[in-house]
Amino acid sequence: MARAWLLVLALGVVVGGMATVHAEEKKVMGGKVFELRTYYVHPGRMPALEKRFTDHTIALLTKHGMKLSGFWKPTDPAKSEEVLVYLVEHSSREAADKSWAEFRKDPEWIAARDASEKDGKIVNKVEVQWWAATPYSTIK
Repeated sequence: MARAWLLVLALGVVVGGMATVHAEEKKVMGGKVFELRTYYVHPGRMPALEKRFTDHTIALLTKHGMKLSGFWKPTDPAKSEEVLVYLVEHSSREAADKSWAEFRKDPEWIAARDASEKDGKIVNKVEVQWWAATPYSTIK
């Protein structure tokens, strides 16, 4: 009988732990997310990308509900003209999808993109990673 009780207790701990993990997973999936975007730029086109961000993109991303947390370039001088990384904060993945859909069809964005690419494409490749803050993170 003691063995059965131990088994029930052990199963309770396992199932309870799984419920806690599932609740945390749901919280992360439905909660605030951070989108880390890495742009690989065609040779010689970094100034055009930076001008487009400064003159148009930042305001348009903000207009569509995206919070820009920061922009970075590598400290290596050669790579600093090839790579731009930035972090966007969203209230959820669903909100991010909606914001990006609205941004992409915005006539102001389309005009700015087309004008900035009159001398050729700027971005060769974009990588996107989705992140959730840990409980001990200073950024929440």
